[in-house]
Amino acid sequence: MNRRIQILSILFLGASQIAFSQIKEEKLILNKKREPEVRKIEKKKTSVETIKNYPPEEKSQNPVQYRITDVPAVSDFKTSTIQGEDVTPKFDGTAQNNYLQFGMGNYGKILGDANISKTLNNKLEVGADVHFLSTLGLRREYAWDSKQSSASIGAFLNSYGEKGKFNLNAQYGLDNNRYYGIYALEPAADVDLKQRVNQFNVNGYYDFYSNEILNDVRVKSSFLKDRFDAQENQASVLVNLSKHAVDLSKSGIVMNADLGVGLETVKTDFAIRDRNSSSFFNATLDPKVTFAKGESYLMLGSSFAFLNGKNSNDLMAEQMKNNKSYWFPKAEFQFAAAKEFKFYGGVDGGLKLNTYSDLLQQNPFILSDQMLRPTETRYHFYAGLRGDIDETIKYDFSAGFGKMRDILFFKANDLFNNDYTLNRSAYNFANTFSAVYDDGNVSDIKGSVQYFPLANLILDAELHFTKYNLKNYDNIYNVPLFNASIGAKYTMLDKKLLLGFKGIFASDRTTNSYSIEGVANPAMMYQSTENTNDKVGGYADLNLSAEYKFHKNFSIFATGNNLLNSNYQTYKGYKVLGAQILGGVKISF
Repeated sequence: MNRRIQILSILFLGASQIAFSQIKEEKLILNKKREPEVRKIEKKKTSVETIKNYPPEEKSQNPVQYRITDVPAVSDFKTSTIQGEDVTPKFDGTAQNNYLQFGMGNYGKILGDANISKTLNNKLEVGADVHFLSTLGLRREYAWDSKQSSASIGAFLNSYGEKGKFNLNAQYGLDNNRYYGIYALEPAADVDLKQRVNQFNVNGYYDFYSNEILNDVRVKSSFLKDRFDAQENQASVLVNLSKHAVDLSKSGIVMNADLGVGLETVKTDFAIRDRNSSSFFNATLDPKVTFAKGESYLMLGSSFAFLNGKNSNDLMAEQMKNNKSYWFPKAEFQFAAAKEFKFYGGVDGGLKLNTYSDLLQQNPFILSDQMLRPTETRYHFYAGLRGDIDETIKYDFSAGFGKMRDILFFKANDLFNNDYTLNRSAYNFANTFSAVYDDGNVSDIKGSVQYFPLANLILDAELHFTKYNLKNYDNIYNVPLFNASIGAKYTMLDKKLLLGFKGIFASDRTTNSYSIEGVANPAMMYQSTENTNDKVGGYADLNLSAEYKFHKNFSIFATGNNLLNSNYQTYKGYKVLGAQILGGVKISF
């Protein structure tokens, strides 16, 4: 291990020497103001003010790319976790259309990615999006199968009219997972651990260019089914009404008035174990008024929610019903002492419907039978400081405290029966998780910094500290006390070569776990013991990537993930892939 670290240190040192010698050369060349380049960087959305009152034609010339999902079109590479996040840096203006790319790597990793679009006229664009990623998993770590894959295919339409822009997209996604994290039993190599999730989404969005009364309309729908016949249907409509830029005085104070009206419905049915079933209908009203002068502002508002919910399962004598109205405070101020120093603070709250689809995004190893409840943030106070120093350093630091009900987190499941046999269902090896809820307080500290020392170099860092004080549980399970990331993007050779780095760090997490042993008696049963204070270790996950454009239509890329070969776990029993190298080609047309 020490030898591996020494080798990596030498490689990093050599790369850094080359990079910094290149930087020195460019400092001599770039002896000019780089403001136009810096402005291209996407800044964090920290301001309440929204600029929308500009001519339709100007807006259509610089259209927002509404993608099928919120991930970039180039959804290349995952970090070390089998289900991970995209850590690959992208070229500026990376929302490029019309490309194909293919890559292969160790662990049997295969990547396929494509985006194709056609502008039928100046204001109508149609296209398709396809993504595929698979891995053979950890065959040396587990005797049983741990391979996984994900794929999606969809189509989209963007239209830019005289009064507003319209987006419609549809996507079908298929995730093939396995409950491979078995740590308490030793099943046969051919054990069936498969889970499969199909999901179809249709979304629509219309944004009016002006803020005169009707601002925008958003419609979303989702249909999900998994291998164990769980089904979930979800739909929501959000209409934003507004009247902006009302002059109140000659001193420059303007008023913005907004009203959000939302409707959301979710119905979920599970077919195994307790056969939980739930349905929720939530209506929301979010009025607010904002007084602004320059970059200083005061926003006052409220949020009202009207919830109708029903829960049932095979263990309940009758259906549980919940009809309740909620009120949440909403207010925020910002005092811009200067562009470099903007003090802000406020309070907010709200009601979040927890869906099976959302839970799968957080933890793909959950049991296909969950009791779903909404999470209520009664209030959350926060205060912070943010600023932009000479368009070279952008920062945002804040701290907050809130009170919540039904905080959701994940608890490991025991065996569902004690029969002395390994002929079990895929989820019956103490290898799945269920959502549990508790009331409590949450304290958080967040910080982010972006640094632009050169026009072609971007450095960033983020830190998030979250502490929960729960009513019933001593510890919140499977939530790190802090997580952080650092990153860098560097372009060289007239922007033909792009280099990137991303480091992801997390602290230890508390979890529950089970030790299981067979009892030699006439009953022949398994006996389990629960540890309510087990630890899942923290980790440092380092990732490097490079892409070189040797022709305007062709480029090659390579990534290295988990370069320290950390053998950490995402959840108890679920080890991640080790050091990974993947390379491929991209064709743009």
